[in-house]
Amino acid sequence: MRNFPLSRGTVAGILKGYGGLSAAVYTEIFGILLHNSSSMLLMFLALGVPTLCIVMMYFVRPCTPASGEDSAEHVHFLFIQAASVVLGLYLLTTTLLDNFISFSAPVSCTLLVIMVLLLMAPLAIPIKMTCYPSNRSKLGVLGQPVGSSDHPIQAEGNTDKTEPLLTPSSSTSNLGSFHESDSGSELVPGVTVLNNLAQIGIAQGVHDTTILLSLFSFCNFVGRLSGGIVSEHFVRSKTIPRTIWMTCSQVIMIVTYLLFASAIDGTLYAATALLGICYGVQFSIMVPTASELFGLKHFGIIYNFMSLGNPLGAFLFSSLIAGYLYDNEAAKQHSVSCVGPNCFRLTFLALACVCAVGTIFSIILTRRIKPVYQMLYAGGSFRLPQSSNH
Repeated sequence: MRNFPLSRGTVAGILKGYGGLSAAVYTEIFGILLHNSSSMLLMFLALGVPTLCIVMMYFVRPCTPASGEDSAEHVHFLFIQAASVVLGLYLLTTTLLDNFISFSAPVSCTLLVIMVLLLMAPLAIPIKMTCYPSNRSKLGVLGQPVGSSDHPIQAEGNTDKTEPLLTPSSSTSNLGSFHESDSGSELVPGVTVLNNLAQIGIAQGVHDTTILLSLFSFCNFVGRLSGGIVSEHFVRSKTIPRTIWMTCSQVIMIVTYLLFASAIDGTLYAATALLGICYGVQFSIMVPTASELFGLKHFGIIYNFMSLGNPLGAFLFSSLIAGYLYDNEAAKQHSVSCVGPNCFRLTFLALACVCAVGTIFSIILTRRIKPVYQMLYAGGSFRLPQSSNH
């Protein structure tokens, strides 16, 4: 967020997009590299992932942000977005083919190598910038004014390190507390379906749920990537608060849960895809929104507080409600596994109600923060408040 203050939505969409593809990536690794071994998967998650994160942290560091529009930066973002889309399509295609074609060991290894290369494609940008450094005259020193009146007149790095983005003023004090509406509850319904996706598929007659998982993962990626791009465009051109897209996705999720509850033939895959997209939009919107409303000084704390919606929602809706209702219906069928639309019908109806409440909260939040976005993005550019009377 601090390194790219003019592209917060785009950055959030890319980062969250790759996170959304993780389920499909792990599926490929589990099937090809780990040979469907549960113990090997646990070992990989326990040792491989943390080791990779620790090694890559060396490359994560603050840099001087561009003081104005940087055409090279825009091209680099487009390259990463294109690479991520190609990766998503590749994962979805290989997963589908794997369910119909039995690949030999050499072919499987080749597919895995191609996936790793696509994952590493963004590294081409720092390599290119290192080997062929461009003229950096546009970039100013942190905290020094650079550029014309049509662009932000101050780099944001030092400011966010010492104080929130918004200082108390007459315009912001009238808006009340943002914490009341933005509680992260919108993330609860999506994680409930994700945690029970295999049982949902089996209950509706789909025995191989790998395709469902990959479809949800790919659409989740699409929602995260597109949510960041779309919100960035409209917040700059129309000063429309990003949270309006959370409201739209909530409405679609209500319809999606009603589709799940109805269990109409042929709607399972469409409902899964829609839910994945909406779930992804929620993630890509909340990150830049929090950074714009509260700054980056305590962004880590704020972000983790919002992320509590996932484990709390998983416990409340997946374990207590969905699990309880599923077990009751299975007991009625005198079976361990429940089959039929009644297995999750009440759960989906409850989730639709939760989304309805989330929609109301999103509308309230959007109305309350609209003056803030008009202040920040006046003239189509991100601006820091010039004084407490602004």
